[in-house]
Amino acid sequence: MYRGTRDGKLVTKASAAGRKRAADSVCSQLSEQGTEDSISGPRSSWRIRRRDLASAILLPFLIPRVNISIAAEIYDASIIRSGVRSVLTKGKAAGVLRLVFHDAGTFEIGDGSGGMNGSIIYEVDRPENIGLNRSIKILRKAKEGIDNVQKVSWADLIAVAGAEAVALCGGPEIPVRLGRVDSSADPSGKLPEETLDAASLKTLFSKKGFSAQELVVLSGAHTIGGKGFGSPVVFDNTYFKVLLDNRPPQTSSKAGNGMAAMVGLRTDWALTEDDECLRWIRIYAEDQARFFDDFRDTYIKLVDSGASWRTA
Repeated sequence: MYRGTRDGKLVTKASAAGRKRAADSVCSQLSEQGTEDSISGPRSSWRIRRRDLASAILLPFLIPRVNISIAAEIYDASIIRSGVRSVLTKGKAAGVLRLVFHDAGTFEIGDGSGGMNGSIIYEVDRPENIGLNRSIKILRKAKEGIDNVQKVSWADLIAVAGAEAVALCGGPEIPVRLGRVDSSADPSGKLPEETLDAASLKTLFSKKGFSAQELVVLSGAHTIGGKGFGSPVVFDNTYFKVLLDNRPPQTSSKAGNGMAAMVGLRTDWALTEDDECLRWIRIYAEDQARFFDDFRDTYIKLVDSGASWRTA
């Protein structure tokens, strides 16, 4: 397969940090008061006990409540992003993004099977997943370091890594909700075959909960990875511009061995044969900002598809 917004999360983070500072300040003041009582010489014991009692009563009201689950999620995200960035390069970005699509793309609305659950690590031997073991090996290095600080599921790691891959190549920044639970291998045969026509692609994607527009915008991820749609390490809207050139899929002048190389996949060009898909191709070819916005929203939907979430 191929908004909580980030700003909101940053506000939450700042708020939580502010509350922590407030709590620290209150605790510090109480500590100083206690120290003063202990070194100021003889005092009436009832006066000290009264102060301690007042502190105990007032403390819950002086310290604003902090949503621990939200704070933990933000903390997790920063750790995961840092771990991913330590192993990810632009040259590896396309493979990591493909890993996301092949994990989440198994989702089916009808029976609720598949989805973003990390099961891809058990499915690398399937024909459709050839080459993905390299991306898993890269992320495994990141996971080892992250797990030393905070345990992370494969599903969360892959979802965040895909978002980081897009941003690293110049695409939109994508906030990713955390808390996915890993699963065992998903049923096979859930990903679209490279020989499907537009009608079949639309039908397949609709079973996964995605519209024709979302099919087109997710296909735009093929702009990276060396498929002939511009620079292999730049995430932009060149994919759509190339499709509008109406060039046959068997031509490319960039084959290093002197032979003609295919530009993209058969499914990429099939999109141009459908009026609804073609309309969105034209929109994104003319408006990169719109492509970025829609890709961000659809990516979030993709990595949430079929996910099971931890409850604590």
